[in-house]
Amino acid sequence: MHPAPSPAPTSVPFRDAFLFWLKLGFISFGGPAGQIAIMHAELVERRRWISENRFLHALNYCMLLPGPEAQQLATYIGWLMHRTWGGIVAGALFVLPSLFILIGLSWVYLRFGDVPVVAGIFYGIKPAVTALVLHAAHRIGTRALKNGWMWGIAAASFVAIFAFDTPFPAIVLAAGLIGYFGAQRWPAVFALGGGHANAHKGYGPALIDDDTPTPTHARFSRVHLVKVLLAGLGLWLAAMGLLVATQGWQGTLTQMGWFFTKAAMLTFGGAYAVLPYVYQGAVEHYQWLSGPQMIDGLALGETTPGPLIMVVAFVGFVGGWLQQVWGPDALFAGAVAAATIVTFVTFLPSFIFILAGGPLVEATHGKLGFTAPLSAITAAVVGVILNLALFFAYHLLWPQGFGGRFDAVSAVIAVGALVALFRFKLGVMPLLGGCAVVGLLVKVAVPYFA
Repeated sequence: MHPAPSPAPTSVPFRDAFLFWLKLGFISFGGPAGQIAIMHAELVERRRWISENRFLHALNYCMLLPGPEAQQLATYIGWLMHRTWGGIVAGALFVLPSLFILIGLSWVYLRFGDVPVVAGIFYGIKPAVTALVLHAAHRIGTRALKNGWMWGIAAASFVAIFAFDTPFPAIVLAAGLIGYFGAQRWPAVFALGGGHANAHKGYGPALIDDDTPTPTHARFSRVHLVKVLLAGLGLWLAAMGLLVATQGWQGTLTQMGWFFTKAAMLTFGGAYAVLPYVYQGAVEHYQWLSGPQMIDGLALGETTPGPLIMVVAFVGFVGGWLQQVWGPDALFAGAVAAATIVTFVTFLPSFIFILAGGPLVEATHGKLGFTAPLSAITAAVVGVILNLALFFAYHLLWPQGFGGRFDAVSAVIAVGALVALFRFKLGVMPLLGGCAVVGLLVKVAVPYFA
């Protein structure tokens, strides 16, 4: 016999929700899977602010969108509970702690990156990051590559980006078209995998329960839709207009704003999927930072709370610093401005998608379709991430190029990290911490005792 569940909360004051979203922003480690698990445990199981079915319904919508699904899910639930400002607060607090932490860590990296202790930490973390990217490719692949078609799409995307340097947006577009037209003839082939929608479990009545009527503010209205779209577009135009007026179209800050706006629309499959596009633009085309610095940025992104796509803040900070966007006497201020601009344009579309599309989703419980393009895009993402892993491995194992020496120590650390991830299921933070200690020993302790 199980005790009867306690009654559902009758209301949640905005202050209580604000404090929870603030707390979540500081504890949201573990990537999207970990972040979604934290929200499920807190909001569905413990606090019962939202039911299991409503939670999964919102999550399925967020998974269809470009952008970080965990941050969008927080925005959606915040909006459903406390209207527009509730969504804005939930989504912003999911990001801001990570932004402030990354700004601080990026400054330490640029100012003290050559100090032996700091250099040793990064020496150990880089192999761990390479292992994490490979693990991400495997994790996504096991979910996405359900049949020969999906394997073929993944292989084709790998060849396209590795051998022909095909731009990531073109790969996304081609995969989406294959999924859209392929599903019309072979719908079962392109059906979206089960993913999060596993067996439902009852946790007792919730504030927003399965049969709770849709709140007035969450009902679809063409006027509301137009207002949200105009507000979002207006904010973006105002920001870009100010940059063009003060920096010119070719200015570094303006180009960052434009480039990361495009990147924000391509983050299907998570941050690992868009990183090749960011690399192509930030490293190869604009040369805001170097390839090894990009790896270091991903390492910092892995060690901080919030969405992994926040690595773009590191790219903006380092690029703003090295390009001296506000002059040599204002390196830090210019770098902070660049990181803030990049973060703003990266996450603005996520808020628009939720605030504009949420009412449509609330009107279609259990009827959300058009998932075939996402299935194909996710398969293509596997090939793209594998290419990214090879890129990282090349810079890690041959830091001076193939003509230089092979870094056997980094190879050993990377293999150890892979074993820890695949065999022992070690978490991200313990893995990075352990590899950082090994790197310190190699770079600091070993030369000292030699």
